[in-house]
Amino acid sequence: MKHHATDAHTLVAAYALGALDDAERKDFDAHLRACEACRQEAAEFQATTARLAAAVAQPPPAAAKAQVMAAIDEVRQLPPRIPAPSAAPVLGGILRRRAVPLALAASVAAAALGGVAIRQTQNGQDLEQQARQAQQQLDAVSAVLAAPDARTVHGKAANGALTTVVSSEQQNRAVFTAANLPAPGSGKTYQLWLDHDGTMRPAGLIDHDGTVLLTGNPADAGAVGLTLEPAGGSPQPTTDPLLLMTLPA
Repeated sequence: MKHHATDAHTLVAAYALGALDDAERKDFDAHLRACEACRQEAAEFQATTARLAAAVAQPPPAAAKAQVMAAIDEVRQLPPRIPAPSAAPVLGGILRRRAVPLALAASVAAAALGGVAIRQTQNGQDLEQQARQAQQQLDAVSAVLAAPDARTVHGKAANGALTTVVSSEQQNRAVFTAANLPAPGSGKTYQLWLDHDGTMRPAGLIDHDGTVLLTGNPADAGAVGLTLEPAGGSPQPTTDPLLLMTLPA
Protein backbone atom coordinates (compact mmCIF):
# COMPACT_ATOMS: atom_id res chain seq x y z
CA MET A 1 0.00 0.00 0.00
CA LYS A 2 1.53 3.29 -1.06
CA HIS A 3 1.65 6.31 1.25
CA HIS A 4 -0.95 9.06 0.76
CA ALA A 5 -1.11 12.45 2.39
CA THR A 6 -4.00 12.84 4.81
CA ASP A 7 -6.84 14.97 3.37
CA ALA A 8 -10.60 15.24 3.71
CA HIS A 9 -11.15 12.10 1.63
CA THR A 10 -9.33 9.95 4.19
CA LEU A 11 -12.00 10.71 6.81
CA VAL A 12 -14.75 8.82 4.98
CA ALA A 13 -14.47 5.66 7.10
CA ALA A 14 -14.34 7.54 10.39
CA TYR A 15 -17.35 9.62 9.31
CA ALA A 16 -19.40 6.57 8.33
CA LEU A 17 -18.56 4.89 11.65
CA GLY A 18 -19.45 7.95 13.78
CA ALA A 19 -15.86 8.37 14.96
CA LEU A 20 -15.53 12.11 14.21
CA ASP A 21 -16.08 14.76 16.85
CA ASP A 22 -18.71 17.48 16.30
CA ALA A 23 -16.34 19.95 14.65
CA GLU A 24 -14.82 17.31 12.36
CA ARG A 25 -18.24 16.02 11.38
CA LYS A 26 -19.49 19.53 10.59
CA ASP A 27 -16.50 20.14 8.33
CA PHE A 28 -16.90 16.77 6.65
CA ASP A 29 -20.64 17.35 6.08
CA ALA A 30 -19.65 20.45 4.11
CA HIS A 31 -17.11 18.38 2.16
CA LEU A 32 -19.71 15.71 1.34
CA ARG A 33 -22.02 18.26 -0.24
CA ALA A 34 -19.33 18.96 -2.83
CA CYS A 35 -17.83 15.46 -3.22
CA GLU A 36 -19.95 12.79 -4.86
CA ALA A 37 -17.17 10.18 -4.59
CA CYS A 38 -17.03 10.55 -0.79
CA ARG A 39 -20.82 10.37 -0.52
CA GLN A 40 -20.77 7.06 -2.38
CA GLU A 41 -17.85 5.71 -0.35
CA ALA A 42 -19.49 6.69 2.95
CA ALA A 43 -22.64 4.79 1.95
CA GLU A 44 -20.53 1.75 1.03
CA PHE A 45 -18.71 1.86 4.39
CA GLN A 46 -22.01 1.96 6.25
CA ALA A 47 -23.29 -1.03 4.29
CA THR A 48 -20.04 -2.90 4.94
CA THR A 49 -20.17 -2.36 8.71
CA ALA A 50 -23.73 -3.66 8.75
CA ARG A 51 -22.53 -6.79 6.97
CA LEU A 52 -19.63 -7.18 9.40
CA ALA A 53 -21.96 -7.14 12.38
CA ALA A 54 -24.26 -9.69 10.76
CA ALA A 55 -21.35 -11.89 9.73
CA VAL A 56 -20.07 -12.46 13.26
CA ALA A 57 -23.47 -12.90 14.89
CA GLN A 58 -23.77 -16.26 16.66
CA PRO A 59 -26.77 -17.85 18.34
CA PRO A 60 -26.37 -18.46 22.10
CA PRO A 61 -26.35 -22.03 23.45
CA ALA A 62 -29.85 -23.46 23.79
CA ALA A 63 -29.58 -23.72 27.59
CA ALA A 64 -28.13 -20.23 28.10
CA LYS A 65 -31.43 -18.40 28.68
CA ALA A 66 -32.64 -20.79 31.37
CA GLN A 67 -29.27 -20.72 33.14
CA VAL A 68 -29.06 -16.93 33.08
CA MET A 69 -32.63 -16.53 34.36
CA ALA A 70 -31.91 -19.00 37.16
CA ALA A 71 -28.77 -17.09 38.15
CA ILE A 72 -30.52 -13.69 38.27
CA ASP A 73 -32.20 -14.44 41.60
CA GLU A 74 -28.78 -14.85 43.23
CA VAL A 75 -27.34 -11.55 41.97
CA ARG A 76 -27.88 -8.50 44.17
CA GLN A 77 -29.10 -5.47 42.27
CA LEU A 78 -26.84 -2.44 42.66
CA PRO A 79 -28.18 1.11 43.01
CA PRO A 80 -27.91 3.34 39.94
CA ARG A 81 -24.61 5.14 39.50
CA ILE A 82 -25.04 8.87 38.93
CA PRO A 83 -21.92 10.48 37.42
CA ALA A 84 -20.81 13.92 38.47
CA PRO A 85 -21.94 16.64 36.04
CA SER A 86 -18.35 17.37 35.02
CA ALA A 87 -17.94 13.78 33.81
CA ALA A 88 -20.75 13.97 31.24
CA PRO A 89 -18.85 15.67 28.38
CA VAL A 90 -15.91 13.29 28.77
CA LEU A 91 -18.19 10.27 28.80
CA GLY A 92 -20.01 11.54 25.73
CA GLY A 93 -16.76 11.79 23.81
CA ILE A 94 -15.70 8.30 24.89
CA LEU A 95 -19.02 6.82 23.85
CA ARG A 96 -18.85 8.46 20.44
CA ARG A 97 -15.41 7.06 19.76
CA ARG A 98 -16.31 3.64 21.15
CA ALA A 99 -19.55 3.42 19.15
CA VAL A 100 -18.09 1.23 16.43
CA PRO A 101 -16.45 -1.52 18.52
CA LEU A 102 -19.46 -1.53 20.85
CA ALA A 103 -21.88 -1.95 17.95
CA LEU A 104 -19.82 -4.77 16.46
CA ALA A 105 -19.34 -6.44 19.84
CA ALA A 106 -23.10 -6.42 20.41
CA SER A 107 -23.49 -9.05 17.71
CA VAL A 108 -21.54 -11.56 19.85
CA ALA A 109 -22.88 -10.45 23.23
CA ALA A 110 -25.29 -13.35 23.40
CA ALA A 111 -22.52 -15.87 22.86
CA ALA A 112 -20.33 -14.20 25.47
CA LEU A 113 -23.19 -14.13 27.98
CA GLY A 114 -23.81 -17.82 27.42
CA GLY A 115 -20.14 -18.53 28.13
CA VAL A 116 -20.22 -16.56 31.40
CA ALA A 117 -23.46 -18.16 32.56
CA ILE A 118 -22.17 -21.70 32.18
CA ARG A 119 -18.48 -21.20 32.84
CA GLN A 120 -18.59 -23.89 35.52
CA THR A 121 -19.84 -26.53 33.09
CA GLN A 122 -17.55 -28.83 31.18
CA ASN A 123 -17.34 -26.64 28.07
CA GLY A 124 -17.64 -23.28 29.81
CA GLN A 125 -13.96 -22.46 29.42
CA ASP A 126 -14.15 -23.22 25.69
CA LEU A 127 -17.02 -20.78 25.31
CA GLU A 128 -15.16 -18.09 27.24
CA GLN A 129 -12.12 -18.58 25.04
CA GLN A 130 -14.28 -18.29 21.91
CA ALA A 131 -15.82 -15.08 23.25
CA ARG A 132 -12.36 -13.60 23.93
CA GLN A 133 -11.17 -14.55 20.46
CA ALA A 134 -14.28 -13.05 18.89
CA GLN A 135 -13.73 -9.81 20.81
CA GLN A 136 -10.10 -9.64 19.71
CA GLN A 137 -11.18 -10.16 16.11
CA LEU A 138 -13.80 -7.43 16.39
CA ASP A 139 -11.29 -5.03 17.91
CA ALA A 140 -8.83 -5.65 15.09
CA VAL A 141 -11.49 -5.29 12.38
CA SER A 142 -12.95 -2.10 13.85
CA ALA A 143 -9.44 -0.61 14.15
CA VAL A 144 -8.97 -1.05 10.39
CA LEU A 145 -12.40 0.36 9.56
CA ALA A 146 -11.97 3.40 11.80
CA ALA A 147 -8.39 4.17 10.69
CA PRO A 148 -8.10 7.71 9.25
CA ASP A 149 -6.39 6.32 6.14
CA ALA A 150 -8.84 3.44 5.55
CA ARG A 151 -9.50 2.70 1.88
CA THR A 152 -12.21 0.45 0.47
CA VAL A 153 -12.84 -1.37 -2.80
CA HIS A 154 -15.70 -3.63 -3.88
CA GLY A 155 -15.70 -6.54 -6.30
CA LYS A 156 -17.59 -9.57 -7.55
CA ALA A 157 -16.04 -13.03 -7.74
CA ALA A 158 -16.52 -15.38 -10.69
CA ASN A 159 -18.91 -17.49 -8.57
CA GLY A 160 -21.14 -14.49 -7.88
CA ALA A 161 -19.91 -13.61 -4.38
CA LEU A 162 -19.92 -9.90 -3.52
CA THR A 163 -16.69 -8.85 -1.87
CA THR A 164 -15.26 -5.85 -0.04
CA VAL A 165 -11.71 -5.11 1.04
CA VAL A 166 -10.87 -2.34 3.50
CA SER A 167 -7.18 -1.65 4.05
CA SER A 168 -5.17 0.71 6.23
CA GLU A 169 -1.50 1.52 5.84
CA GLN A 170 -1.49 2.97 9.36
CA GLN A 171 -2.75 -0.33 10.80
CA ASN A 172 -0.80 -2.38 8.22
CA ARG A 173 -3.86 -4.60 7.93
CA ALA A 174 -6.68 -5.39 5.53
CA VAL A 175 -10.17 -6.81 6.06
CA PHE A 176 -12.03 -9.02 3.57
CA THR A 177 -15.82 -9.43 3.56
CA ALA A 178 -17.84 -11.84 1.38
CA ALA A 179 -21.57 -12.10 0.81
CA ASN A 180 -23.51 -14.64 -1.28
CA LEU A 181 -20.49 -16.94 -1.19
CA PRO A 182 -21.51 -20.43 -2.40
CA ALA A 183 -20.57 -23.42 -0.25
CA PRO A 184 -17.07 -24.56 -1.27
CA GLY A 185 -18.05 -28.24 -1.38
CA SER A 186 -16.82 -31.27 0.51
CA GLY A 187 -13.08 -31.24 1.18
CA LYS A 188 -12.69 -27.71 -0.21
CA THR A 189 -12.24 -24.22 1.18
CA TYR A 190 -11.80 -20.73 -0.18
CA GLN A 191 -8.34 -19.29 0.30
CA LEU A 192 -7.30 -15.63 0.22
CA TRP A 193 -4.03 -14.40 -1.20
CA LEU A 194 -1.97 -11.22 -1.24
CA ASP A 195 -0.34 -10.49 -4.59
CA HIS A 196 3.17 -9.09 -4.11
CA ASP A 197 4.46 -8.27 -7.61
CA GLY A 198 3.11 -11.54 -9.01
CA THR A 199 3.99 -13.67 -5.98
CA MET A 200 0.84 -14.97 -4.31
CA ARG A 201 1.20 -15.31 -0.53
CA PRO A 202 -1.42 -17.04 1.66
CA ALA A 203 -3.66 -14.57 3.52
CA GLY A 204 -6.26 -16.74 5.27
CA LEU A 205 -9.24 -19.02 4.68
CA ILE A 206 -12.96 -18.33 4.37
CA ASP A 207 -15.66 -20.93 3.69
CA HIS A 208 -18.91 -18.97 4.14
CA ASP A 209 -20.31 -15.46 4.14
CA GLY A 210 -18.49 -13.34 6.67
CA THR A 211 -15.47 -11.23 7.44
CA VAL A 212 -11.84 -12.14 7.99
CA LEU A 213 -8.75 -10.15 8.87
CA LEU A 214 -6.17 -10.96 6.21
CA THR A 215 -3.04 -12.63 7.52
CA GLY A 216 0.38 -11.74 6.24
CA ASN A 217 1.74 -8.28 5.46
CA PRO A 218 -0.43 -6.19 3.11
CA ALA A 219 2.26 -3.52 2.74
CA ASP A 220 3.22 -3.17 -0.94
CA ALA A 221 0.64 -5.80 -1.94
CA GLY A 222 -1.12 -4.87 -5.16
CA ALA A 223 -4.19 -7.11 -5.04
CA VAL A 224 -6.20 -9.64 -3.06
CA GLY A 225 -6.96 -12.99 -4.67
CA LEU A 226 -9.54 -15.70 -3.93
CA THR A 227 -9.22 -19.32 -5.04
CA LEU A 228 -10.88 -22.65 -4.27
CA GLU A 229 -8.40 -24.96 -2.55
CA PRO A 230 -8.31 -28.31 -0.72
CA ALA A 231 -9.45 -28.13 2.92
CA GLY A 232 -6.72 -26.60 5.05
CA GLY A 233 -5.42 -24.43 2.21
CA SER A 234 -2.39 -24.58 -0.06
CA PRO A 235 1.06 -22.95 0.00
CA GLN A 236 0.46 -21.75 -3.57
CA PRO A 237 -2.78 -21.39 -5.60
CA THR A 238 -3.81 -24.64 -7.30
CA THR A 239 -6.80 -23.23 -9.23
CA ASP A 240 -7.52 -20.18 -11.33
CA PRO A 241 -8.50 -17.17 -9.23
CA LEU A 242 -12.19 -16.54 -8.70
CA LEU A 243 -11.26 -12.99 -7.84
CA LEU A 244 -8.20 -10.78 -8.19
CA MET A 245 -9.11 -7.40 -6.76
CA THR A 246 -6.74 -4.47 -6.77
CA LEU A 247 -6.16 -3.13 -3.27
CA PRO A 248 -7.52 0.37 -2.68
CA ALA A 249 -4.91 3.02 -3.38
